[in-house]
Amino acid sequence: MSLPSNSLLLMPVIDLHLPESLLFAPPPILAVVAAENAPILLTGVLLSLVIIYLASKIGAEISQYLNFPPVLGELVSGVIVGVSAFDWIVFADSDLPATESGVMFVLQWIYHISPAIATNVFESQSEVISVLAELGVIILLFEIGLESDLRQLKAVGVQAVVVACVGVAVPFAAGTAGLMVIFHVAAIPAIFAGAALTATSIGITSKVLSELGQLNSTEGQIIVGAAVIDDVLGIIVLAVVASLAKTGSIDVGNVIYLIFSATAFLLGSILLAGIFNKGFVLIVDTLKTRGNIVIPAFILAFFMAFLGNAIHLEAILGAFAAGLVLDETDARNELDGLVKPVADLLVPIFFVTVGAQADLGVLNPADPANWGGLLVAGFLITIAIVGKLVTGWVVFGKPKINRLAIGIGMIPRGEVGLVFAGIGAASGVIDKSLEAAIILMVIVTTFAAPPFLRIAFDRSNIAPSEIE
Repeated sequence: MSLPSNSLLLMPVIDLHLPESLLFAPPPILAVVAAENAPILLTGVLLSLVIIYLASKIGAEISQYLNFPPVLGELVSGVIVGVSAFDWIVFADSDLPATESGVMFVLQWIYHISPAIATNVFESQSEVISVLAELGVIILLFEIGLESDLRQLKAVGVQAVVVACVGVAVPFAAGTAGLMVIFHVAAIPAIFAGAALTATSIGITSKVLSELGQLNSTEGQIIVGAAVIDDVLGIIVLAVVASLAKTGSIDVGNVIYLIFSATAFLLGSILLAGIFNKGFVLIVDTLKTRGNIVIPAFILAFFMAFLGNAIHLEAILGAFAAGLVLDETDARNELDGLVKPVADLLVPIFFVTVGAQADLGVLNPADPANWGGLLVAGFLITIAIVGKLVTGWVVFGKPKINRLAIGIGMIPRGEVGLVFAGIGAASGVIDKSLEAAIILMVIVTTFAAPPFLRIAFDRSNIAPSEIE
């Protein structure tokens, strides 16, 4: 059925300059695209996805070949196709006009559209990709929750808990205080940047430990257990600081409420896991059509995301809690296999867009105006490394343990750090310079940790007493 020429296609938008971004909150505005231009918009979205998927896959394969985490390749490929390099994937909130976007250049060449129509389509196309990226980060946190083994958390004991708490508290406190005192960064952006220093990438660390044959060693168990707890604590921290960004000010009572509600929400979900699991298994056994496992799982994930958002926390906290809950279900292994293809489809969009939106040109040392941003980046990298290295020396009762390896194993930030950068930038709470500094910190810590972890274990094999 054809639409009248004056019909309007309304595309829902989440304004990237507002704190409500990356949430399922009602959008403050609607972008309007004339019905006759809808095919142009669809073409632009499809071409953007082709570029994003090509970039993510090429970057991931190269990164894997070089023995680095694939997610890092996706991030770097996003930087290459984004505003820092070739300008193929450009978003409306950047300083570039529509005519500078490679996608829009192709659309203008195909459809011979006017600059006004190009700008209108450009804004809507950016918004569609942003929504897909937001779904990607929600599914990413759901997947991380599924992979965070609660049984393992219970088994690692006090050592991993102590390492995790120190590994969160030290970089967060040092990073936030240093940015505010030394660099005079405002409180909310400083807290957000400090929070980005907290979590450890369990995927990167566990992969290296497995390759070294150290995954089941005492050091390996402490590192992996602490990294899992780090993720949980990091998500709580993220929920709190992202919620603070909505008000733009710090209220002690509100902070206490957010910490309490985020912790209660997560622990409550875990405590009720048995009830959820029984209901989930009953539903799975009752349904006979395709998607009898994955659809109920995503219903729970999106409902928990909605619930987290409704009580003024974060949608991603709800998705993460849903993953933790379903981790203990009997259908967990099958569910993992069903969620991965969905994550493979949407999560790369998030990582590539984070890289594409990051303007690393603000850290160009040739421009004296960027020297301050470079100093901030250097400070964050230093705190990110030192703040995790100290965790090895809080392990008690094990005099011969490889403390250096434990500290290095906690260093990589990986995908978790990128989640902080992406949400901080999208909410408008951090500027481009601070966003670029956080992304540079993620890149350096992720690249540096694997080779130095190998060196630490090699040294321990030769002279373990020297590590003490």
